[in-house]
Amino acid sequence: MPRPKSLSDTEVLKTANRLLHAHGPEGLSFGKLARACGLSSSTLVQRFASKDGLMRATLMHAWDGLDTRTASLAARLPRSPEGAVRLLVALSRDYGDIERYADNLLILREDLRDPVVRARGKAWKGALSAVLEECFAGQPGAVPGIGLMLAAQWQGALLWWSFDPEGPVERFVEERLRAFVAALGRP
Repeated sequence: MPRPKSLSDTEVLKTANRLLHAHGPEGLSFGKLARACGLSSSTLVQRFASKDGLMRATLMHAWDGLDTRTASLAARLPRSPEGAVRLLVALSRDYGDIERYADNLLILREDLRDPVVRARGKAWKGALSAVLEECFAGQPGAVPGIGLMLAAQWQGALLWWSFDPEGPVERFVEERLRAFVAALGRP
């Protein structure tokens, strides 16, 4: 089969992201990516310059997807405590089973190592927290910073689920978030 003459960066980065998730950070290389997408290694080096450049571009592409998914979900859900819970439960579905969650933690390590990618995560934290904050505007328990508090509760629930992954992650997250919202004085 002849090599494709051209493949968009988006398509290359989708393939790189699949490799990253299938083989972990150490499994993403120009050679493996070249075989997976049908471009030459030299073409990929021209596009991404180095393995670090390839990793950064792959991670930033994944953040683009998370930004889009978060905005899409937020646009469809009501700005209410119920909407906030539903948003975070929907985002939790992407975590999958315990093996996938554990593998994703290796990828998170890469996000944290690169200051540019880490800044992207910080920006997403701000955007997500702002949407969650809007969901509590005018509601009992609407203290300043409630959006970040709820996001932290969500991330904590994901982590605690991982130690005892009985049942789907989204069910555990939903139960924990509903208990948190109820503690704020909301039904």
